[in-house]
Amino acid sequence: MSTSAQSPSAAAPASPDVSRTGGTVTDRLVEANGHYASAFTDPGMDARPVQKVAVVACMDARLDLHAALGLELGDCHTIRNAGGVVTDDVIRSLTISQRALGTRSIILIHHTTCGLESLTEDFRHELELEVGQRPLWAVESFSDVDQDVRQSIQRVRTSPFLLHTDDVRGFVFDVKTGLLREISPAS
Repeated sequence: MSTSAQSPSAAAPASPDVSRTGGTVTDRLVEANGHYASAFTDPGMDARPVQKVAVVACMDARLDLHAALGLELGDCHTIRNAGGVVTDDVIRSLTISQRALGTRSIILIHHTTCGLESLTEDFRHELELEVGQRPLWAVESFSDVDQDVRQSIQRVRTSPFLLHTDDVRGFVFDVKTGLLREISPAS
């Protein structure tokens, strides 16, 4: 991507803690919110997604899900975590999305060159040594992104808490091309 095509956030300074104006990143974001709020008008939307879809995706900053999927504000529920892995908390969010807010379709999106591909469960052991307490959560690292998408599809389809599991599809987003590649579920 050329520099001129980058979003303002992509052109942020290299330092993770200090903005261009001398405050912290959080200070800059709060200031930006003030500008946003000064022109904000209530769109009068309901919390129920217009497209009745929930998207589960990785938290990776390179994924602009609304742009990649042609979605507008209010179209979907977006649930993001490391790897886009379907964990108990993702099932919790999907259950609320379906049962309380009317979604019927679920799209799962992992991506190429994911950071979870370079981690192992040793990460939890290292944390335990550092802080003196073992995390209760699993890292959910993987070496085969396609297989992890299949596993995530299976977790969604077999959850007893979800009402609608007939329209669950999984994809891998290519961070170099922007294209989605659909993954067939396990047989």
